[in-house]
This record gives sequence, structure tokens and C-alpha cells, in this order.
Amino acid sequence: MLTPDPQAFSAMPPANANETFLTAQYFQAVDNMIKVFAIRPDDRLLFLSDFLIDPRVFHAIEGIARARGVRPEMYMSSNWNTGVFPEELKPVYEKATLVVSTWFASIGDPYCLKVRKDTGQRTVKMTYFRNIDVLKTPQARFPAELVGEITRATRDLYPKGESFALKITDPRGTDWTANFTPEMRENMLSSNRWRGQTTAEEAGAYVHWVPTHGPNVYDRTTLGKKMDRGATRNDVNGIVYPQSAVGFPKPFSEKIGVVFENDRIVEVRGRSEEAVILRDMLVGGVLVELGCGFNPKAPRQGIYPAGSNSPGALHFGIELEKPCAYIQRAMPHWEEPPIHMDLVCLDSTVTAGSNVLVQDGLLTALRQPQVIEAARRFGEPVDLLEGWPD
Repeated sequence: MLTPDPQAFSAMPPANANETFLTAQYFQAVDNMIKVFAIRPDDRLLFLSDFLIDPRVFHAIEGIARARGVRPEMYMSSNWNTGVFPEELKPVYEKATLVVSTWFASIGDPYCLKVRKDTGQRTVKMTYFRNIDVLKTPQARFPAELVGEITRATRDLYPKGESFALKITDPRGTDWTANFTPEMRENMLSSNRWRGQTTAEEAGAYVHWVPTHGPNVYDRTTLGKKMDRGATRNDVNGIVYPQSAVGFPKPFSEKIGVVFENDRIVEVRGRSEEAVILRDMLVGGVLVELGCGFNPKAPRQGIYPAGSNSPGALHFGIELEKPCAYIQRAMPHWEEPPIHMDLVCLDSTVTAGSNVLVQDGLLTALRQPQVIEAARRFGEPVDLLEGWPD
């Protein structure tokens, strides 16, 4: 009997590297980007950048802006990942109608949130577009409109008009619950991203380019909760066994348990080196967001820089009690500050009341009829929605 040689074995079609084929794919991504940025002829565009970004990224966006008669301003900062917006730049920031930003402050600094709400300023966050070659990836050309359809299908699984529990389990023993009231549900799901608006067209819009990171399935800020520690009791409790975390080179070798009591991490169980690091890092930390991926072409194993964005992958965003020396050593130029950490689970089951949002790591919205039908506009639905990169 002849045994196939694993080194020579070939049973899969080769990747299509034909230049004309790749050119078509590239311009699909470019058109996707132009729609997401939604630059208007009367915009005052401010680019908040850092010294580590590929400068071609800025020039690509500048070219789109100038084609519309817009002359962007750009500011670079060595403190771009601190989470605090610099006082001296506020007068410039407040004049902008569209902000394109790599700065962490764009996400959660109360000042930035207030300007966006009060003035209708639109923001495109660029956590995932730090190199122009991203435009050559499947996640960049995955239609932003389809991300919106997937998001709305997920939103509609949150029970309306009743209190319910958002519950997470997995094969390792995770048992975690966040309790929602009807008011909390409406408050969270009213954001432009939960309504499936993936472009920066609406007043006050906050979107991502590349459109991978969906809205959070639990978000402390949009629930109307104060961020002050201890100021508000949050009914979020249970234990999570993450498979990995940003800044750790390998999946965890041990089953590490992270215990939550009312949003706060009170214990980390485990004896491994990773558990020791996480215990020092996480105890006293507060859950800020429970992020979920919504782009089927985002790499499933792509944990850096902010958790896998493959549909159904979860990341628990923790605001730490103090800056973490491990983060500062392992990721000195990370896009997020050393008081933040993302714990990642790729195989969770998430239920909202009796409705299943995620089943064993698969976002169930991908198999909803309206999503499949929407996908037909852009190609073969099975390939688009379930042909996940590793």
C-alpha cells in the first residue's frame, strides 16, 4: 500500500495569483473603504495618527479627501495610546466634522464621546488599518453592508420588552451572566453600529475601518453605567476560562479561571506562569466591553491587536486597576494603553434569554435567511459567510 508523502501531498486548488484577478480584489477593497469613510466635500477632516503607522495609509485617505475638495489636517502623538485626549489639541478637535484616528482616546475618553454626541462629529477608528497592504486581504474587501446585515440579525435576537440574562458557557466550564433590563437593551442597541450602519455617514457615527470589530454584545458605557469604580452596582457575575489573551505568544497551557463579581475581577485561578501574570494584572479590573467579531473574513486566530474579529469570537475588554508591567514589556508599542487587556474565547456559546447568539463559536446570524439572501448580492453565501481564514 502506497502511503502519501505529507510533504508532496496536494489535494487543494492553488491560490489564484493572477494579476488581473488580484487587481479586481484590490479595487473591491478600495471601494469598500471609500464607502466606509464617507468623506463629504464640506468636511473638515482631522487625522489623529502615530509614528508607527504606515505613512501610505494617510496618503491614501488624503487622496480620497482631496478628490472631494477636502484638505485634511494631521497630528501625530507619542502618547497616542494613553486613552487621554491632549488638552492643547481640543480646539482643533472640536472644529473637525470627520475624525480618522489611531488614538485609543477616540474610543472611550469621555471628552471625545461628548464632542461626538453634542456636535455630530463622525469618527473612523483605524485599529485594523495600520498598513496599506491590509487592502489586499479578504477582510478588507468583505462588504461593509453585509457586516451591517449580520449585525442587525444578531441585534434582533436580544429579547424585547423584558428582562433577560446574557449567558456565556464553553467546554472548559465558563459560566458567566450579565443581566439586562428592557431599558438597558434599548440603550445599548440604539448605537449606529448595532443598527447595522457601518459607514461614517450618520451624524455622531463611530465606525471601524477595516469593518471587522462589531458592536459589543455587552458594553458598560452604553448601558448608562458610570465608569467610576464602585459607583454603580452591575449584575455581571461568573467565571470565564479564556483560551488566550492579547500579548501572550501562545494559547494558555492551563485552564485559567477568571472570576467576576459585579463587573469586577476578584480572583484568577491557576498555577501556570500565565496564571501568575494574569492574577497580578487582572484582579481589581473592571469589565468595560464584551466584544464580538462580525466579519467572516477576519483571521480566526488573529488575536493581536484587540481580540479575534472572526464572527462569534469573543474578547472581554478589562480596564485594569493599575498599569501592567507585563504589557509594557511585551507590547511597548501596543495600540491600547497598559491599563487595558482583552481575554479571548473562540468556542463560546452565548444566549440572550432563550435565543442563541453564538453556538460553539459560530455567530448564528450567519445562517439567518435574511443574511444569506443579502450575501447573494456579493457572491456565494457559503464561501462569504462560512469560508473563514485560519
